Amino acid sequence: MMPRTLYRKLVDSHTVATLDEDNVLLFCDLHLMNEYTSPQAFAGLHEQGRPVLMPEQNVAVVSHIIPTHPGAVRVIADPASALQASNLKANCERHGIALFDTNDRLQGIEHVVAPEHGMIRPGMVVICGDSHTTTYGALGALGFGIGTSEVEHVLATQTLVYRLARDMRIHVDGQLPAGTTAKDLVLMIIGRIGAQGARGYVVEFCGPAIEALSVEARFTVCNMAVEAGARGALIAPDRTAIDYVLARAPDIDDAMRARALAHWATLRSDADASFDVQHRFDAGEVAPHVTWGTSPDQVVRIDGTVPAPEDHADEPGRRSAAQALAYTGVAAGARLDGLPIQHVFIGSCTNGRIEDLRAVADVVRGRRVAPGVRAMVVPGSGAVKAQAEAEGIAALLAEAGFEWRQPGCSMCLAMNDDVLAAGTRCASTTNRNFEGRQGRGAITHLMSPAMAAAAAITGTITDVRKLERHHD
Repeated sequence: MMPRTLYRKLVDSHTVATLDEDNVLLFCDLHLMNEYTSPQAFAGLHEQGRPVLMPEQNVAVVSHIIPTHPGAVRVIADPASALQASNLKANCERHGIALFDTNDRLQGIEHVVAPEHGMIRPGMVVICGDSHTTTYGALGALGFGIGTSEVEHVLATQTLVYRLARDMRIHVDGQLPAGTTAKDLVLMIIGRIGAQGARGYVVEFCGPAIEALSVEARFTVCNMAVEAGARGALIAPDRTAIDYVLARAPDIDDAMRARALAHWATLRSDADASFDVQHRFDAGEVAPHVTWGTSPDQVVRIDGTVPAPEDHADEPGRRSAAQALAYTGVAAGARLDGLPIQHVFIGSCTNGRIEDLRAVADVVRGRRVAPGVRAMVVPGSGAVKAQAEAEGIAALLAEAGFEWRQPGCSMCLAMNDDVLAAGTRCASTTNRNFEGRQGRGAITHLMSPAMAAAAAITGTITDVRKLERHHD
């Protein structure tokens, strides 16, 4: 057999039929649904009188539209959003699909909830009507987003007509310097290869720097890969990933465990496998990164300066940069270090996990949120919220002046009650800084949780490496 990449192994093992040179019928092990991409799919299913073929391999989560205000009971006040949630519940009850509903204590963001409950295992194909499904590549699963019409097809058949991607490998040598994180690494990579640099590819991340990352840090890298245009992201499952899965999958008994470990050991690219494109980076060059524009690739080191439009080689790049500078109000040649912010948002499927909140607490300990800054922390799930409260993180942040919220997507995108006013500048741990992403006219600067925490306590975008850490 020809040497194969990890990506091709996963596709081959899930191919029900080869349709033509570029397309296969792909079996999907797990289909995750949310409230905003499933209603039309269910409606189409019902119009044709079709059942859900494999309801036990579908899971639904209410996440994007849900309010995160503190309180024992959450009520979705917006009528259209409330209808989406009630429709999802009715559809799940009708078809016997598991649902993390509005007031489920384990409710949260789908891409945080699924892996923490052991739903994601190496070698799976996982799909969802959300682009950040690439997150699951951190566990050696092929995850990717699909459209509403495809959701209907999966509900009816548990398969998907899938167009094959090309293979890209990104090898990262060295180790991350102190004061930097996986978020800084992936922002640097996106900045270098561009927002379309991985378009049409599934990216396999590898190398010593990737192997040294925790699973939660790997989630961040794979989650953000789509911001370089990637159709998927993968990291070969190693002991770190396997231990994470086994700790969260009590259904894997001794007999199943032996078979699983044997199979998972094969989930890596063959030594002679061919990649269409390869990139190599040195983690030792990573510094804290912050976006200056309206695309994740419009990013700069915190100790660097904002590029001028004329620094771009092509006319579209120059136009995009000029438009971004006009929108964000940042000047070419300026430093972002010291730029005043009015809002801080910490959360999302990119950086709403317990490790992220611990990093925030390490920066905040012994300090307070700067006057005039509103700082919000939204845990990625009910389980993350409970753990942060048990560890004293929630109390520490509340005492420092942060708002401690209920879990959900919240201010990652303006689809719920948490919306920024026009002109508000926000230090955000989310994945996208598009125009209006967090509110019409709002300005988003993407950064790591530690950097966002530093912004909250100084009132400006600040190099977290310059802050002395306070410890108990």
